[in-house]
Amino acid sequence: MGPAASRSSDVTLLLRAWGEGSKEALDRLAPVVHRELRRIAGRLMAGQRPNHTLQATALVNEAYLRLVDTQQANWKDRAHFFALCARAMRQILVDHARRRDSAKRGGGQVAIELEEGLAADSSPEANLLELDDALNRLAALDSRKSQVIELRFFGGLSVEETAEALKISQETVQRDWKLARAWLYGELSGNRQNG
Repeated sequence: MGPAASRSSDVTLLLRAWGEGSKEALDRLAPVVHRELRRIAGRLMAGQRPNHTLQATALVNEAYLRLVDTQQANWKDRAHFFALCARAMRQILVDHARRRDSAKRGGGQVAIELEEGLAADSSPEANLLELDDALNRLAALDSRKSQVIELRFFGGLSVEETAEALKISQETVQRDWKLARAWLYGELSGNRQNG
């Protein structure tokens, strides 16, 4: 077992101990989780406008508080935990965008790119609310593909971690990622033309 696998299993053991009420496990886990959440938040916030009212640190803190407040957490493993982090960050960003949108009615919607590095030639740009609505429609059609997008985009999980979290093969993750992004591109492009 290499160092990365060892760290992953250490995190899994700490998460389980924390879920069983161990304060010591939470104390040991906090710096690791905080560092990972900052990495994810930094990536998510990098594409936002410079004067965005929600900063990466605030996003990390809000996600961390939501996760720590979870009563009787039953973390299966590191991938499961970071899948929940991805969902929390998505919800925080969407809630923030909705508050801002309701305050300004459309002013300040910022384009985001749905990519994770080199995944596609033509990544759709959409504001966060459009993306969230499209992901909800995708979830109604194919929940796994929606989860793949959520884990990879909002959670920053690798193909391997996404496969582990969803208990599917890496090839399936890659195929779902490609198909889901193509579907979202069509949905988001259609919204722009119709809106």
